[in-house]
Amino acid sequence: MLKTAKFGLISLSVLWMATGVLAAPPQVQVIDTGWNFRMAPGDEALKAHPDMAGWLKATVPGTTQSDLLALKKLPDPYVSDNEGKVQWVGLSDWQYQTEITVTEATLQRDHLDLIFEGLDTFAQVSVNGQKVLASDNMFRTWRVPVKGVLKAGVNVITVDLASPLKKMKPLVADMPYVMPGAYDSVWGDEPLGRNSSTYVRKAGYHYGWDWGPRIVALGIWKPVKLEAWDDARLADFHVAQVHLDDQVAALEASFDIQSDKVQTVTVSADITAPDGTVQTVKQEVSLFAGLNPISVPVQVKNPQRWWPVGYGKANLYTVKATVTQGADVIGQSTRKIGLRTTEIRREKDQWGKSFEIVINGVPVFAKGANLIPFDMIPTRVTAAEQDRMLQSAVDANMNILRIWGGGTYQDDDVYDKADELGLMIWQDFMFGGAIIPYDRDFRESTRVEAVEQVKRLRNHPSIILWAGNNEVQTDWENWGGGTADLKKSVSPEERDRLVTGMVRMFDQVLRGAVDQNAPGTPYWASSPSTDYDGAADQDTDGDRHYWSVWGGKPVEEYLKVTPRFMSEYGLQSFPVMATIKAFASDKDMQPEAPVMRAHQKYDKGNGNKRLMLYIRNNYGEPKTFGDFVYLSQLMQADGIELAASHHRASRPQTMGSMYWQLNDVWPGASWASVDYYGRWKALQFRTRHFYAPLTVSLLRKDGVTDAHILSDLTTEMALTWRLRTLDFSGKLLNEKTGSTTVAALSSPLVGSYSDAELLSGGDAKTTQVVFELLDGDKVVAKTFGYTAATKALDWIDPKLATAIKPAAGGFDITVTSKAAARGVWLDIGDLKADLSDNSFDMTGAETLTVHVKTDVSLATLKKTLKVRSYYGSAGPVAN
Repeated sequence: MLKTAKFGLISLSVLWMATGVLAAPPQVQVIDTGWNFRMAPGDEALKAHPDMAGWLKATVPGTTQSDLLALKKLPDPYVSDNEGKVQWVGLSDWQYQTEITVTEATLQRDHLDLIFEGLDTFAQVSVNGQKVLASDNMFRTWRVPVKGVLKAGVNVITVDLASPLKKMKPLVADMPYVMPGAYDSVWGDEPLGRNSSTYVRKAGYHYGWDWGPRIVALGIWKPVKLEAWDDARLADFHVAQVHLDDQVAALEASFDIQSDKVQTVTVSADITAPDGTVQTVKQEVSLFAGLNPISVPVQVKNPQRWWPVGYGKANLYTVKATVTQGADVIGQSTRKIGLRTTEIRREKDQWGKSFEIVINGVPVFAKGANLIPFDMIPTRVTAAEQDRMLQSAVDANMNILRIWGGGTYQDDDVYDKADELGLMIWQDFMFGGAIIPYDRDFRESTRVEAVEQVKRLRNHPSIILWAGNNEVQTDWENWGGGTADLKKSVSPEERDRLVTGMVRMFDQVLRGAVDQNAPGTPYWASSPSTDYDGAADQDTDGDRHYWSVWGGKPVEEYLKVTPRFMSEYGLQSFPVMATIKAFASDKDMQPEAPVMRAHQKYDKGNGNKRLMLYIRNNYGEPKTFGDFVYLSQLMQADGIELAASHHRASRPQTMGSMYWQLNDVWPGASWASVDYYGRWKALQFRTRHFYAPLTVSLLRKDGVTDAHILSDLTTEMALTWRLRTLDFSGKLLNEKTGSTTVAALSSPLVGSYSDAELLSGGDAKTTQVVFELLDGDKVVAKTFGYTAATKALDWIDPKLATAIKPAAGGFDITVTSKAAARGVWLDIGDLKADLSDNSFDMTGAETLTVHVKTDVSLATLKKTLKVRSYYGSAGPVAN
């Protein structure tokens, strides 16, 4: 037993007074102090880590890794090559313990429930030495009655956490074959090709991915609570939308009330509209013994709809539910909801079958990216950091994020922020690409998980689609390697069982969880897929993941692929030098240095060679490591701009573009456009332009350039366009102009021009084309085009100069170029500052202004700021 004197714990006193009233309000005590942890007694790793035998201070919610880091008993796994030095933690068993003090009055309550909102992952919970709970699913909430176990005075809660690797290794070793699709460990803790992660309902990325390290976290990663209640409690509350039109929204306020007996209560719902007006509905209801589903109809006149960003206001209603018995409140809950309709429109047309996200009857071109977890250790991410990342998405003109299936279901704060911003969420269930086991226990655990998560998140209007998994169907149908080997090695009957298991899970179990608990939100069986209408990953139907570019094909291949909805595609880059310096020293500044390879997870560190291939294709040979980093970002930004602009120009054939990926779990090379510290790469700045509601594109294919206007505006607009050809000094060689009325939600083609027409007699090596859109005299969109690869042009020194002056909220930086400049980059080091633009091209003799939002001083900014462009960054590629 834990002794307070020995460990200096602060006991948690639950000071609930007995009222003698049967309907006394439930009381909740959060158990978040006084926790200690140690390596489990008898663990073999104690020989190497004897200082782990004694009790150490823990933080709950948290993980063993975060606790050890806080105590400085573990090196930072993100720095240098420290990842290998922390693997022992996930290979060990651990024990957590705390004390709570319970009064006699508390024990008189009818029910005492101990609630663990998240245990990662194999845990046994004991109270006063008596086992009350065994968990095996990271994504579930566990509620257990402990009234007969608690006693008056001090009570000890113990949580024994088993290493998922150690627990699963003997089970996997005895299997005739192992499900393929997971990433092999480079640390030798599991045999190659025999990965245990597929069999565990735990975040797949913890076991390593091609953009993140292997940190097999374990711990009490969500809050712990003790709830006391008597003969009734409000178990759940949500608002279901039955009907919506411009005149009325028909809703049902749904109360799930757990009752011990037949009794009468009053339920009420106060609905506060976005304009502050309030209406109340109230009803007296009779309860039976058991779980009572109660629905109270609500009508909202002249509803204010929730719209995605760019299409209208993200209007939210606040609904407060109350359950009373006489004068006593026995349950309350508050939800924010949005009134909107959502569908995935799939209609046959000349290109196959459409895939359109339709909100409130309006087809929305989805512009966004894929969101991975914010950190390898999710418990140390703050709500402010999450908010900033979502705000970065909206600031870059995204309207959708896909929460990818190999991580975790996100915190409520993430969805709350998305609701407020009008940011649509494509929500995967947590399956990350591996073939799944088909046994009943695994399926049932997942079913419960799915129901819990859908119920938790169903009130969020931002969630416009649930998808069964990431890449499981296409893994089975299209991938080689372990999947192909498995299909050859097992009998036809076993193959049928595997396929049946996947279909049962993704077409029935998870679909049922959504259809039954969130019927207003569409379900999609897999990404990519055709929702089991046929084969996955097709250009003519469903959504597509396209990886031939990055797989070796040049970026120009993006123009040859026109899917109905592109939900994954991407190119890598390194983060900015300020981020690299946070994990590497001067001696590590080479692409193939051990530390750089350690922070490049693609192809076990060989991804930097792939990066170099794409840099060399269009930009040449980097002269220095800094040039390599800069060119990796320029390449990534150019390539994704090419693809995304092609997708938008192909509207309505293509109706979505979500690149891989928005964010990082640690500092390193990856496909992210915002790095681990929240710093924008070149791609994120460029995204702000090519995802803008009104923008232009120049797409060159086979010597012909198409000029498009791209509009996501909901009304038509009369505009002027201008296409200029200039030499690198800024001299005008030719100009074409025109006026047009751009229809709402359209991508009209202005014209197609051969290289000769664009060049207008100019030298291809010293000529640039500028396509602009003007509203009166104001340039509202602008892009650049060239008739050859960047490395093939004869760039001259643009002699870039900057001037800084104070401005509202920070400073304005004026940039001047003497000659054409490619990929101008303003480097502000590690300063905390937000730039309005970066990674842009300039014409000769051009001046433009970038605003910097920051609290730093003028002197600090002047000292830190450096400006560069492509000129001088690369030389010829050696044969």
